[in-house]
Parts: sequence; C-alpha cells; structure tokens
Amino acid sequence: MNRPVVAGVDGSPSSLVAAEHAARAAVLRTCPLHLVHGYLHPLGYGIPINPYEMGIPAPSEEARKMLDQTAADLVGRWPGLNVEVRQIAGGPGATLVEESRRAELVVVGSRGLGGFGGLLLGSVGAQVAAHARCPVLVVRPAEEPIPVQGPVLVGVDGSEGAELAVGYAADEAARREVELVLVHVRAPGEEGPAETQALLDTAVAATRGSHPGLTVTVRLLRADKPESALIEASGGAGLVVVGTRGRGGFTGMLLGSVSQSLVQHAHCPVLVAHPYRQAR
Repeated sequence: MNRPVVAGVDGSPSSLVAAEHAARAAVLRTCPLHLVHGYLHPLGYGIPINPYEMGIPAPSEEARKMLDQTAADLVGRWPGLNVEVRQIAGGPGATLVEESRRAELVVVGSRGLGGFGGLLLGSVGAQVAAHARCPVLVVRPAEEPIPVQGPVLVGVDGSEGAELAVGYAADEAARREVELVLVHVRAPGEEGPAETQALLDTAVAATRGSHPGLTVTVRLLRADKPESALIEASGGAGLVVVGTRGRGGFTGMLLGSVSQSLVQHAHCPVLVAHPYRQAR
C-alpha cells in the first residue's frame, strides 16, 4: 500500500509552507502527495454550523483554484511528483485526523487562516498533533528560516515513545543524508547512572545497525527541564523528533509536556512520532 503524504492547505502562508515541506517529504519517500482542504468551520466537524440548515455546503470554486495552483507550483518545483487535491466537507482538524488513518505522514502549518497571532500552534495543528493515527510534521512559520540540511535531533529517555521516535528520526536522517543526534538531558549536578550509558549505547548501536553509514552522535545536555534544553538545541537543527509521551507522562495525556513544549516552541519543524494505526 503506497500511503500518501497528506498536507492540510487553506491558502494561508503557513499552510503553503507546510505544503512545500510535504512535497519534499513525498519525494524523499517516493509517495504521492494529497493536498486536502477541509472547508467547514473548525467547530463544524463535518456538519452545518447552523443546526437548522439542511445539507452540506458545496465545495468552493475559489478553494479549488487555490488547491490547483498550489499543486501546479509544487509539481513545477518537483517534476514527477504525483499530486492529488481534494476538498472535504469537514472541520480542518477532524478531516486531517481522519485522513491520517490512511497516510504515511500528515503535515500541518503552525497557524492557518483565522489563527490568533498569539498562538504559536493553532487549534487545527494542535488537534492533529495530538490525535493523528500516523506521524505528524508540524512546520514553523515562513518568517523563521528553516535549515533543512541541519541534523535530525531526538531525545532519548528510555520510554517506549522515545524508542519509536529514535526509529523515525533515524529513518528521516537517512532520507535527508544528514547527521542523527541522540540527545539525553540530565539535571545540573546529576550523575548519569550506568543504565543511562547503556541506554545510549544501545540506541547508537541500533540506529547504526539499521542504517549503515548513518552518522550518529550523542549529545548530553544539562537542564532543570528537558524541554528547555531540547528547544534551545533545536535552533541549529533541521528537524526535531518527539514521542507522544516520555517517562513520567500521564496516561490520559495524548501529548506529554515535553512534546507539547517542542511542538509549540521549537525553532525548527517537529515530527510527532505517532505509531501507525490501521484504517477502519
């Protein structure tokens, strides 16, 4: 099954930058690209906003032109890219979560149309990052230059989520032909126990074994909070990969505090390492 890379596009600058990153991801994965526009209000979730109005509004010609133009621009930059455009009657967040069940990757911008300027991640991006059924790439705004050739960073803490994130990070570093940096954060003055070194050694051996030739380094950082150290380290990275929850995460939380902080504040795109879930 050749699952597509899916990008949510609403015509906003943030979504158009996300579409560019999605196109690049599709080329690297040899996947088709699906540009999707959920055309009901985000609070509509696939039903008319007016409860007394019968029926679903028709797709808009303006949105169709926007999607077609975006697709043409991307194919012009990446000849041979297979692009499909679709308008779907549903709230943007709910639409992308549903699409994620059959996707290789979902890409969202940090803010779409109607986003509040003070929010670093809009409601749609937050919804998709938390609920998607496949990995999610959250792309920062266009006004922040993104070093696409920078290394791929991933935190290592021994949690199940971090193990999955390390695997995704290694795959991404190999595709991009860049360095993979395994980051472990300790509190100031804390001595690293022997099991921590064994954990890092195992992660290095696993990534080098699965990706021969990949440059893998370990970076030990000191900080009271791991999210602070990872956010600062993301400044020189091309991508940071996070698990959905790390050690000590509350089971009921869809994204742990470290993941939430990075999705909101990282200086580069963030890949949220959701496991793949089968389409129903």
